Amino acid sequence: MPAAARVDPKQFFSAEEWAPLARRSAWKGPALVAHAWAVIAAAAAMAVVWPITIPLAIVIIGARQLGLAILTHDAAHGALHPNLKVNDWLGNHLTTGDLMAYRPYHLGHHKYAQQPEDPDLGLSAPFPITRTSLRRKIIRDLTGRTYYKLKWSGLVARLRNRKPDEPLWPILKDAVVRRRRFFGGMVVTVALTAPFGLWWAWPVLWLVPQATWLPMITRLRNIAEHACVAQGEPDPLRHARSTHASLLERAFLAPYYVNYHCEHHMFMHVPCYNLPRTQRLLREKGVLDRMLTANSYVEVLRLASSKPEPAPLPAAA
Repeated sequence: MPAAARVDPKQFFSAEEWAPLARRSAWKGPALVAHAWAVIAAAAAMAVVWPITIPLAIVIIGARQLGLAILTHDAAHGALHPNLKVNDWLGNHLTTGDLMAYRPYHLGHHKYAQQPEDPDLGLSAPFPITRTSLRRKIIRDLTGRTYYKLKWSGLVARLRNRKPDEPLWPILKDAVVRRRRFFGGMVVTVALTAPFGLWWAWPVLWLVPQATWLPMITRLRNIAEHACVAQGEPDPLRHARSTHASLLERAFLAPYYVNYHCEHHMFMHVPCYNLPRTQRLLREKGVLDRMLTANSYVEVLRLASSKPEPAPLPAAA
């Protein structure tokens, strides 16, 4: 199938308007990376000093873990820094990593947005679903079942299916190499905190957010962006959805302008910090009404869970 239709910025912006929107800052992208880590550190410190705040810290840290993934996404578009080498170094080492593998995958999503070849189509295709189904998914996320399925079930299955004469060490070595950032971060953090009696900080304040809040808000973000968008949608202004996010939603659910997703698909090389200005200009030009938008995340979730519940089975005679 041919690639999805694209938007030419010249349709909507003069050269003078477009230049500052497309410009990559040498400091704003790195500042967002620094902000994400600073918030994580501050939330962890808060939890250590006042353990009663641990649940709040888990939510804050999980949201910034998503923020780091969003900044990896910006790096995949070369939008984190004007120097591509610096951009890629930041994306590989100071965000979630694996940038070189993620970039071609994600650019394929943009090239074939909502087309059968879209590698992310499976995330949006099942919607709408029932409220019961959505509730089950959220419970699986918050209880760590989604995290286990995505990150560890393959290794467990490989160990379980290991033949009696198959050595264990190569399997474990491969698992550690594949997850070297995870294990490296664990070892370094525990080594630094354990002498102060804070051995629990890494599992409680990094692993728990990663295994619970992060999968849940990642799911909600995916739903908001593409759920209930028509497959094969011909209009490039409706390949993705932008969702209004309140201050609390930006703090706990949609960091670093990720809610401006329709604008991002229209102009995928615009840095995330320029997307609000892009939307304002589009509104002034009367374009926003033609785009796919939602007033809130609650509105999108209602739409995504609008499938009627199945009729109950008749009682046995």
